[in-house]
Amino acid sequence: MVHEVFFKLISSSEQRRRFRGGAFGAWIATVARNQAIDHARRLGRERSMPADRVERYMTASGGVDEDASARVLIDRFRGELPDAWRPVFDLCFLGQLPQRDAAAKLGLARTTLAYQAHRIRARLRQFLVPRKEPP
Repeated sequence: MVHEVFFKLISSSEQRRRFRGGAFGAWIATVARNQAIDHARRLGRERSMPADRVERYMTASGGVDEDASARVLIDRFRGELPDAWRPVFDLCFLGQLPQRDAAAKLGLARTTLAYQAHRIRARLRQFLVPRKEPP
């Protein structure tokens, strides 16, 4: 991890320009701390994926599609939803259908769909920005 901080400083002139004088050790410590926080956040978001699903996100040249990370997050979130709520998520959140149209298409009362959309929105918020539980 330490070598990554120094590599970042050596290879990025923009990063070096951020130093405005003062305590060099404090600045290096801040850069290292920020790098560690970014690393921890990145690890928290990453999860392994079965090999058969990875192929779905590959381009013809063998690279990863630009939108792959968004698709992975959406698939992972959809997988955490109850089966009955997935069509609501697909139509209202991904398809951007109004609630009345989505309810009619799914054969649900609009109030039932509104409640499910409300619960999905709360789960999505928690999924994207998890709150820390108090100790």
